[in-house]
Amino acid sequence: MRALTFLARRFVAGDTVDEALDAVRALNHDGLKVTLDNLGEEVKNRAQAEAARDEYLSMLRKIAQAEVDCNVSLKMSQFGLNLDERLALDNLTAVVKEAKKLGNFVRIDMEGSAYTERTLALFYSVLKEYDNVGVVIQAMMRRSAADIAKLVENKVRVRLCKGAYKEPPEIAFPDKADVNANYDKLVVALAAGHAPIPAFATHDDERIDFAITAAEGAGLKRDQYELQMLYGLRAKRWRELARAGHVVRVYMPYGTHWFPYYYRRIRERKENLLFVVKGIFQ
Repeated sequence: MRALTFLARRFVAGDTVDEALDAVRALNHDGLKVTLDNLGEEVKNRAQAEAARDEYLSMLRKIAQAEVDCNVSLKMSQFGLNLDERLALDNLTAVVKEAKKLGNFVRIDMEGSAYTERTLALFYSVLKEYDNVGVVIQAMMRRSAADIAKLVENKVRVRLCKGAYKEPPEIAFPDKADVNANYDKLVVALAAGHAPIPAFATHDDERIDFAITAAEGAGLKRDQYELQMLYGLRAKRWRELARAGHVVRVYMPYGTHWFPYYYRRIRERKENLLFVVKGIFQ
Protein backbone atom coordinates (compact mmCIF):
# COMPACT_ATOMS: atom_id res chain seq x y z
CA MET A 1 0.00 0.00 0.00
CA ARG A 2 2.90 2.35 0.71
CA ALA A 3 4.19 1.90 -2.85
CA LEU A 4 0.73 2.53 -4.28
CA THR A 5 0.41 5.67 -2.20
CA PHE A 6 3.81 6.84 -3.47
CA LEU A 7 2.72 6.38 -7.08
CA ALA A 8 -0.63 8.04 -6.42
CA ARG A 9 1.21 11.07 -5.08
CA ARG A 10 2.54 11.57 -8.58
CA PHE A 11 -1.03 12.55 -9.53
CA VAL A 12 -2.15 14.34 -6.34
CA ALA A 13 -0.74 17.66 -5.10
CA GLY A 14 -1.43 17.15 -1.39
CA ASP A 15 -4.13 16.50 1.18
CA THR A 16 -5.20 20.13 1.61
CA VAL A 17 -5.86 23.15 -0.56
CA ASP A 18 -2.97 24.99 1.10
CA GLU A 19 -0.57 22.21 0.04
CA ALA A 20 -2.02 22.30 -3.47
CA LEU A 21 -1.60 26.07 -3.70
CA ASP A 22 2.12 25.67 -3.03
CA ALA A 23 2.26 23.43 -6.11
CA VAL A 24 0.14 25.93 -8.08
CA ARG A 25 2.61 28.72 -7.31
CA ALA A 26 5.49 26.56 -8.52
CA LEU A 27 3.76 25.80 -11.82
CA ASN A 28 2.73 29.43 -12.32
CA HIS A 29 6.40 30.35 -11.84
CA ASP A 30 7.18 28.09 -14.81
CA GLY A 31 4.55 29.80 -16.97
CA LEU A 32 1.84 27.17 -16.50
CA LYS A 33 -1.80 27.74 -15.62
CA VAL A 34 -3.67 25.36 -13.30
CA THR A 35 -7.16 24.05 -12.65
CA LEU A 36 -7.63 22.78 -9.12
CA ASP A 37 -9.85 19.81 -8.22
CA ASN A 38 -10.82 18.61 -4.74
CA LEU A 39 -11.00 14.82 -5.10
CA GLY A 40 -14.27 13.09 -4.29
CA GLU A 41 -17.35 11.68 -5.99
CA GLU A 42 -20.68 9.98 -5.31
CA VAL A 43 -21.21 11.39 -1.83
CA LYS A 44 -23.30 9.36 0.60
CA ASN A 45 -25.48 12.09 2.10
CA ARG A 46 -26.48 15.75 2.01
CA ALA A 47 -23.90 16.74 4.62
CA GLN A 48 -21.05 15.42 2.46
CA ALA A 49 -22.40 17.26 -0.60
CA GLU A 50 -22.63 20.51 1.33
CA ALA A 51 -19.13 19.98 2.75
CA ALA A 52 -17.83 19.62 -0.82
CA ARG A 53 -19.58 22.87 -1.76
CA ASP A 54 -18.01 24.63 1.22
CA GLU A 55 -14.57 23.29 0.33
CA TYR A 56 -14.89 24.83 -3.13
CA LEU A 57 -16.09 28.15 -1.73
CA SER A 58 -13.04 28.20 0.55
CA MET A 59 -10.81 27.10 -2.33
CA LEU A 60 -11.97 29.99 -4.52
CA ARG A 61 -11.34 32.51 -1.74
CA LYS A 62 -7.87 31.13 -1.08
CA ILE A 63 -7.04 31.24 -4.80
CA ALA A 64 -8.06 34.90 -4.85
CA GLN A 65 -6.02 35.67 -1.73
CA ALA A 66 -2.99 33.89 -3.16
CA GLU A 67 -3.36 35.75 -6.48
CA VAL A 68 -2.42 32.64 -8.46
CA ASP A 69 -3.40 31.79 -12.04
CA CYS A 70 -5.80 28.99 -11.24
CA ASN A 71 -9.45 28.10 -11.84
CA VAL A 72 -11.41 25.14 -10.45
CA SER A 73 -12.86 21.85 -11.71
CA LEU A 74 -15.55 19.83 -9.95
CA LYS A 75 -17.71 16.71 -10.27
CA MET A 76 -21.47 16.86 -9.89
CA SER A 77 -21.76 13.56 -8.00
CA GLN A 78 -19.53 15.13 -5.34
CA PHE A 79 -22.14 17.90 -5.10
CA GLY A 80 -24.99 15.45 -4.64
CA LEU A 81 -26.19 14.63 -8.16
CA ASN A 82 -26.42 10.96 -7.19
CA LEU A 83 -28.73 11.96 -4.31
CA ASP A 84 -30.91 14.85 -5.48
CA GLU A 85 -30.69 17.05 -8.58
CA ARG A 86 -31.98 20.13 -6.77
CA LEU A 87 -29.31 19.75 -4.11
CA ALA A 88 -26.63 19.44 -6.77
CA LEU A 89 -27.93 22.48 -8.65
CA ASP A 90 -28.04 24.62 -5.50
CA ASN A 91 -24.49 23.64 -4.56
CA LEU A 92 -23.18 24.25 -8.07
CA THR A 93 -24.91 27.63 -8.30
CA ALA A 94 -23.36 28.73 -5.01
CA VAL A 95 -19.87 27.88 -6.26
CA VAL A 96 -20.31 29.48 -9.69
CA LYS A 97 -21.78 32.61 -8.08
CA GLU A 98 -18.80 32.91 -5.72
CA ALA A 99 -16.37 32.33 -8.60
CA LYS A 100 -18.10 35.07 -10.60
CA LYS A 101 -17.75 37.49 -7.70
CA LEU A 102 -14.04 36.68 -7.46
CA GLY A 103 -13.41 36.82 -11.21
CA ASN A 104 -12.78 33.09 -11.52
CA PHE A 105 -14.04 30.23 -13.68
CA VAL A 106 -15.62 26.85 -12.91
CA ARG A 107 -15.27 23.75 -15.09
CA ILE A 108 -17.73 20.90 -14.62
CA ASP A 109 -15.98 17.57 -15.11
CA MET A 110 -17.77 14.76 -16.90
CA GLU A 111 -18.23 11.45 -15.08
CA GLY A 112 -19.57 8.07 -16.19
CA SER A 113 -22.44 7.81 -18.66
CA ALA A 114 -25.04 7.49 -15.89
CA TYR A 115 -24.40 11.18 -15.17
CA THR A 116 -23.80 12.62 -18.65
CA GLU A 117 -27.28 13.86 -19.51
CA ARG A 118 -28.02 15.11 -16.00
CA THR A 119 -24.66 16.89 -15.78
CA LEU A 120 -25.29 18.71 -19.05
CA ALA A 121 -28.81 19.63 -17.94
CA LEU A 122 -27.47 21.20 -14.73
CA PHE A 123 -24.74 22.95 -16.69
CA TYR A 124 -27.24 24.55 -19.07
CA SER A 125 -29.42 25.61 -16.13
CA VAL A 126 -26.53 27.51 -14.57
CA LEU A 127 -25.38 28.88 -17.93
CA LYS A 128 -28.65 30.83 -18.20
CA GLU A 129 -27.43 33.18 -15.46
CA TYR A 130 -23.63 32.80 -15.37
CA ASP A 131 -21.04 32.90 -18.13
CA ASN A 132 -18.06 31.81 -16.01
CA VAL A 133 -18.80 28.11 -16.29
CA GLY A 134 -17.70 25.45 -18.77
CA VAL A 135 -17.95 21.70 -19.17
CA VAL A 136 -15.97 18.62 -20.22
CA ILE A 137 -16.82 16.34 -23.15
CA GLN A 138 -15.31 12.87 -23.61
CA ALA A 139 -14.27 11.81 -27.11
CA MET A 140 -14.86 8.15 -26.29
CA MET A 141 -18.64 8.73 -26.12
CA ARG A 142 -20.61 8.24 -29.32
CA ARG A 143 -22.99 11.07 -28.39
CA SER A 144 -20.22 13.65 -28.09
CA ALA A 145 -20.39 15.03 -31.64
CA ALA A 146 -23.99 16.12 -31.04
CA ASP A 147 -23.09 17.51 -27.62
CA ILE A 148 -20.18 19.50 -29.06
CA ALA A 149 -22.37 20.94 -31.83
CA LYS A 150 -24.85 22.28 -29.26
CA LEU A 151 -22.11 23.61 -27.00
CA VAL A 152 -20.40 25.39 -29.91
CA GLU A 153 -23.73 26.93 -30.89
CA ASN A 154 -24.11 28.23 -27.33
CA LYS A 155 -20.54 29.61 -27.25
CA VAL A 156 -19.53 27.39 -24.33
CA ARG A 157 -16.01 26.84 -23.03
CA VAL A 158 -15.36 23.12 -23.54
CA ARG A 159 -12.53 20.91 -22.35
CA LEU A 160 -12.20 17.94 -24.71
CA CYS A 161 -10.62 14.79 -23.27
CA LYS A 162 -10.56 11.16 -24.36
CA GLY A 163 -12.42 9.82 -21.30
CA ALA A 164 -11.36 7.53 -18.46
CA TYR A 165 -14.53 5.63 -17.52
CA LYS A 166 -15.39 2.05 -18.43
CA GLU A 167 -18.40 2.17 -20.77
CA PRO A 168 -20.31 -0.38 -22.90
CA PRO A 169 -19.52 -0.38 -26.64
CA GLU A 170 -23.08 0.59 -27.51
CA ILE A 171 -22.47 4.09 -26.17
CA ALA A 172 -18.67 4.44 -26.33
CA PHE A 173 -15.97 3.60 -28.84
CA PRO A 174 -14.15 0.51 -27.52
CA ASP A 175 -11.04 0.84 -29.72
CA LYS A 176 -8.31 3.38 -29.07
CA ALA A 177 -8.00 4.19 -32.78
CA ASP A 178 -11.69 5.11 -32.98
CA VAL A 179 -11.42 7.27 -29.85
CA ASN A 180 -8.45 9.08 -31.38
CA ALA A 181 -10.30 9.61 -34.66
CA ASN A 182 -13.32 11.01 -32.84
CA TYR A 183 -11.09 13.20 -30.70
CA ASP A 184 -9.60 14.76 -33.84
CA LYS A 185 -13.06 15.22 -35.34
CA LEU A 186 -14.24 17.04 -32.22
CA VAL A 187 -11.08 19.17 -32.13
CA VAL A 188 -11.95 20.40 -35.63
CA ALA A 189 -15.55 21.12 -34.60
CA LEU A 190 -14.41 23.21 -31.61
CA ALA A 191 -11.72 25.07 -33.55
CA ALA A 192 -13.78 25.69 -36.68
CA GLY A 193 -16.78 26.73 -34.59
CA HIS A 194 -14.63 29.26 -32.75
CA ALA A 195 -15.81 28.02 -29.38
CA PRO A 196 -14.39 30.34 -26.71
CA ILE A 197 -11.02 29.14 -25.38
CA PRO A 198 -11.40 25.45 -26.27
CA ALA A 199 -9.23 23.24 -24.09
CA PHE A 200 -7.60 20.22 -25.71
CA ALA A 201 -6.73 17.76 -22.94
CA THR A 202 -4.43 14.93 -23.98
CA HIS A 203 -0.95 13.49 -23.37
CA ASP A 204 -0.77 11.99 -26.85
CA ASP A 205 1.76 13.89 -28.98
CA GLU A 206 -0.14 13.12 -32.19
CA ARG A 207 -3.35 14.54 -30.71
CA ILE A 208 -1.49 17.58 -29.36
CA ASP A 209 0.07 18.29 -32.76
CA PHE A 210 -3.29 17.78 -34.48
CA ALA A 211 -5.02 20.18 -32.07
CA ILE A 212 -2.38 22.88 -32.60
CA THR A 213 -2.61 22.51 -36.38
CA ALA A 214 -6.42 22.58 -36.34
CA ALA A 215 -6.55 25.61 -34.06
CA GLU A 216 -4.04 27.56 -36.12
CA GLY A 217 -5.79 26.48 -39.32
CA ALA A 218 -9.05 27.88 -37.97
CA GLY A 219 -7.36 31.20 -37.31
CA LEU A 220 -7.10 30.89 -33.53
CA LYS A 221 -4.20 32.68 -31.89
CA ARG A 222 -2.23 30.85 -29.23
CA ASP A 223 -3.97 32.72 -26.41
CA GLN A 224 -7.36 31.65 -27.78
CA TYR A 225 -7.06 27.96 -26.90
CA GLU A 226 -5.44 25.83 -24.22
CA LEU A 227 -3.52 22.58 -24.10
CA GLN A 228 -4.24 20.69 -20.88
CA MET A 229 -2.55 17.78 -19.13
CA LEU A 230 -2.80 15.99 -15.81
CA TYR A 231 -0.60 16.81 -12.85
CA GLY A 232 2.10 14.17 -12.56
CA LEU A 233 2.12 13.22 -16.23
CA ARG A 234 4.67 14.49 -18.76
CA ALA A 235 5.87 17.53 -16.84
CA LYS A 236 8.75 17.97 -19.26
CA ARG A 237 6.26 18.20 -22.13
CA TRP A 238 4.16 20.84 -20.32
CA ARG A 239 7.17 23.06 -20.07
CA GLU A 240 8.29 22.48 -23.66
CA LEU A 241 4.88 23.54 -24.94
CA ALA A 242 4.75 26.57 -22.64
CA ARG A 243 8.22 27.68 -23.74
CA ALA A 244 7.04 27.37 -27.34
CA GLY A 245 4.36 29.96 -26.59
CA HIS A 246 1.33 27.73 -26.01
CA VAL A 247 -1.09 28.24 -23.14
CA VAL A 248 -0.78 25.10 -21.01
CA ARG A 249 -3.06 24.35 -18.06
CA VAL A 250 -2.36 21.53 -15.63
CA TYR A 251 -5.27 19.66 -14.01
CA MET A 252 -4.21 19.41 -10.37
CA PRO A 253 -6.18 17.27 -7.89
CA TYR A 254 -5.74 17.35 -4.14
CA GLY A 255 -7.39 15.61 -1.19
CA THR A 256 -7.48 12.27 0.58
CA HIS A 257 -10.07 10.57 -1.67
CA TRP A 258 -7.52 9.80 -4.34
CA PHE A 259 -8.02 6.11 -5.05
CA PRO A 260 -10.88 6.21 -7.64
CA TYR A 261 -9.11 8.98 -9.54
CA TYR A 262 -5.75 7.21 -9.47
CA TYR A 263 -7.25 3.85 -10.41
CA ARG A 264 -8.98 5.28 -13.51
CA ARG A 265 -5.73 6.90 -14.66
CA ILE A 266 -4.01 3.51 -14.65
CA ARG A 267 -6.87 1.14 -15.58
CA GLU A 268 -8.13 3.03 -18.62
CA ARG A 269 -4.85 4.35 -19.97
CA LYS A 270 -2.08 1.86 -19.29
CA GLU A 271 0.45 4.25 -20.85
CA ASN A 272 -0.15 6.57 -17.90
CA LEU A 273 1.71 4.13 -15.66
CA LEU A 274 4.61 4.23 -18.10
CA PHE A 275 4.60 8.04 -17.95
CA VAL A 276 4.72 7.91 -14.15
CA VAL A 277 7.55 5.39 -14.05
CA LYS A 278 9.56 7.41 -16.58
CA GLY A 279 8.94 10.54 -14.50
CA ILE A 280 10.27 8.87 -11.36
CA PHE A 281 13.58 7.99 -13.02
CA GLN A 282 13.89 11.36 -14.76
